[in-house]
Amino acid sequence: MRRPSWRWALAVALVLAALVAALMVWRGSQGSTAGTSGTGVTIADIDPEGVTALSGQADGQADDDSPDTDDATMPGSSQMALLASRLEPQAIDDDYRTGYEVLVYSFCDSDGNGIGDLAGLTSELDYISGEDGLCADELWVLPIFSSPTYHKYDVASFEDVDEDYGTLADFTSLADACHERGVRLILDLPLNHTSVEHPWFTAAADYLRALPEGAEPNTDDCPYVGYYNFSREAQDGYAQLAGTSWYYEARFWEGMPDLNLASDAVRDEIARIVELWLDRGADGFRLDAVTSYFTGDDDANIAFLAWLSGVVRAADEDAYLVGEAWEAQDTYARYYESGIDSLFDFAFAGSWGTVHEAVMGNMRGWNLAVAYASEEALYAEHSAVAGTVAVNAPFYTNHDMDRNASYYEDEGQVKLALALNLLGTGNAFVYYGEELGMPGAADDAARRAAMAWGDGADGMCDGPEGSVGQELAYGTLADQQGMAGSVYEYVRCALRIRRSLPALARGTTTVVDGLSGDDVGAFVRSCADGEWQDVLVVINLSAEPREVSLAGDAKADGFGTLVAVLCVGEDDEVTLDGQTLTLPGRGIALLVKA
Repeated sequence: MRRPSWRWALAVALVLAALVAALMVWRGSQGSTAGTSGTGVTIADIDPEGVTALSGQADGQADDDSPDTDDATMPGSSQMALLASRLEPQAIDDDYRTGYEVLVYSFCDSDGNGIGDLAGLTSELDYISGEDGLCADELWVLPIFSSPTYHKYDVASFEDVDEDYGTLADFTSLADACHERGVRLILDLPLNHTSVEHPWFTAAADYLRALPEGAEPNTDDCPYVGYYNFSREAQDGYAQLAGTSWYYEARFWEGMPDLNLASDAVRDEIARIVELWLDRGADGFRLDAVTSYFTGDDDANIAFLAWLSGVVRAADEDAYLVGEAWEAQDTYARYYESGIDSLFDFAFAGSWGTVHEAVMGNMRGWNLAVAYASEEALYAEHSAVAGTVAVNAPFYTNHDMDRNASYYEDEGQVKLALALNLLGTGNAFVYYGEELGMPGAADDAARRAAMAWGDGADGMCDGPEGSVGQELAYGTLADQQGMAGSVYEYVRCALRIRRSLPALARGTTTVVDGLSGDDVGAFVRSCADGEWQDVLVVINLSAEPREVSLAGDAKADGFGTLVAVLCVGEDDEVTLDGQTLTLPGRGIALLVKA
């Protein structure tokens, strides 16, 4: 990875030295109880007494071979990092993953022209997916197809990579590199519309311009006139075709003419495009604005999604589909009846959702735990109609939303919001730069600013016009990497925890009522088949420390091993004294059974 600063290298060396020293002290005190060497320790290998000592537990008289309490108690950032380092990220080939969303234009520039490209993205896969990086095992790239705009949602050719981003050979290299790392590659596929520069639209427009006044268009003469929705009358959501009295549907923008998705010819084109990119190495698609395929008609949208899901699975039974349905939860939950794998969980996202309400203190801890459980049941009810299993897609922000560091008052809120997203079940997503607490609000350019690798770092992009000039409250990656208490190190630990405790993503949520209340939310994630170890999650939403008695609910019985923690403050720590769990403000504890 490219990190130009000698200060960063020194910080990393100091942190590593401290961690090695702490680990040596602990190993010496434990003799051979660890049962393994290095940091690749599975949950089954972790000795409960060792974790107790590392977590600063004081259970009456210490054993003769236990470290002194002063030696065992360490600041939260060190405790968090050390416990996370002892976990082993699991490589599981299913739909329950952790995805990283990237706008190629703003991510990493390989050729020095200020525009991100596929080669630059490929060069940073170790950062995205490596165990020393973010541990993501899925990559969602915003549209890469030929387009006249930087965002590329107005596609001029679905067959080609935009020249700003590179070549088809660059895409092949990216796909191969992803698959070598066990990373699933998801392409953003906008099917609502094309660009006005797409050959389908230009052919239809030329045909209509040449059509005699009063004559009716004929698809036998120009098949492409049936690919779009043309009208002689001005209607809401329509734009006038220059040089004619015709209008075309363009709900998003006049540069994006809507496709006629009821056309068999258009559907044949879509099936061909899907098969083409799956053959080229894509592992699935993110589907843009699925509630807008047919304006105001959920039933038609769901029927189209059902057709598309069938087409994709016929081409590749393992391909994955996730849809954007930016509506109320009760509405988008219905879209699981199409058989689609996932839908983005807007009810939990952004500056309005469940996570925000919890972080701002507008929701009881018990209600947060209930919210995790109740949405699982809601999505399962609707996916059962299609005979499929809903895989929720939690996310906190994306390329269309204000980044959370732009509206939270302090770093602790930024961190907690990102953690609560990653504690959702299903296939969770992180938007590039979230792991740094990058800002970005008010307009799309600001929300899609260049990835903040560091001043003078190789690969820095210019970003969209108008995106510069935002203050980085928490610094660049070069500033934060290896720095105890940074947003980056917090998120990196959270991602490692999610990948290492498979039940977090794959389990069913059971609210632990006796441990939950106004400030504290507690739940167990368990898998019915017992394949993955159950996890008890206890969250303190308050900014002040809270004590929780694990004896308060039978559902918490046996969860005596503190296996991971997330602490927002550098000097915070989680302790477990007997059955009394003490959480710092906005602290999170994860426990497994001994």
